[in-house]
Amino acid sequence: MVRYAIIGAGAVADYHHVPGIRIDPRAQLVAACDPNEELLARRRSEWGIDRLTTRYEDIVADPDVDAVIVCTPNFNHAEAAIACAGAGKHVMCEKPLGVTCGEAIAMYRAAESAGVRHMTAFTYRFAPSMRYLAHLVKTGALGTPRHFRSQRFLDWPETSWGWRQYQKLAGAGDLYDMTIHRLDFAMDLLGPVESVCGAVATFCPRTTTADGQTCEPSDVDDWSALIGRFQCGAVGVWEGTTLAKGHHNHGFGWEWAEVNGSEGSAVYRLTEPNTILMGKFGGTMDTVPVPREFLTVAGTPRDPADGVPSTVFRYDLVYEFTSAIVEGRPAWPGFDDGARAQIVADAVLDSSAARTWVDVNLSLDRP
Repeated sequence: MVRYAIIGAGAVADYHHVPGIRIDPRAQLVAACDPNEELLARRRSEWGIDRLTTRYEDIVADPDVDAVIVCTPNFNHAEAAIACAGAGKHVMCEKPLGVTCGEAIAMYRAAESAGVRHMTAFTYRFAPSMRYLAHLVKTGALGTPRHFRSQRFLDWPETSWGWRQYQKLAGAGDLYDMTIHRLDFAMDLLGPVESVCGAVATFCPRTTTADGQTCEPSDVDDWSALIGRFQCGAVGVWEGTTLAKGHHNHGFGWEWAEVNGSEGSAVYRLTEPNTILMGKFGGTMDTVPVPREFLTVAGTPRDPADGVPSTVFRYDLVYEFTSAIVEGRPAWPGFDDGARAQIVADAVLDSSAARTWVDVNLSLDRP
């Protein structure tokens, strides 16, 4: 039995990770940490646990915790994850790993040095259509990959994001929150990115909270875009925004990721995660059901027919992490993947500031 603690008991933990723990008979939620005592009191009954604390140091010191999932604000990730790894606890962490790629690299090194399993919560790698798209690319079903393109459009309110709208606390805005997922799965599909030309912009000052209070204006992006070149020779185009009016789609937004190869094309869509669009030369992009073997991670107890398709695939993250712990193998995707995606994201920020192409150094051995 892998005994889990949640550090950061907010919506992400409740939506993604706790359900994943509950359906896995090899996993048990035993503790939670959050500075909000009122939230902890609610989680006591909702999650059915009694071991609650406002200090992550208590989780670090707890001998009855084997693994932690860090779901705190970005600026707390590195400190908590490094401390837990140093105490011999396996660590999954939400993205981005840190507020800079330097923090992310430090987290990877700490986990590797401690010999613990580590995982970045890159949710969309586990979508059935993304898993099938990866299979199509890697087996050559689309021929030689030539183009990748990604759109992630959200229709969010223009009020304050809280800590997420300040660079010192979040690192970046849409780029770190949403586009970084697409950087990750693009590199999983096509390999390393070697250079980028990017831009970010801020359209909303976000000086008002949802309840009408005033606050300091945002200093992070709410739109990001880039062109990239992959080492394999393919090219990519990414765009993300939180300001695409009409793209709310019951909270799921709009997401499209496409690969064009020399023999065919295929498309992943978040709103239709159990189907994929495919087309060959001279044909049309037809809807194809994702084969059953790609609907879940192999071995998971999750029933792919149970629940909202765009939600339930996220539970497979915990299954993968628990499997890596039980089997004594690296988890997928690891902190190394999280750090490399953040290196590319930081190169986008550098490119936007300098208004030029930037070469990407994905080495994790840098000073």
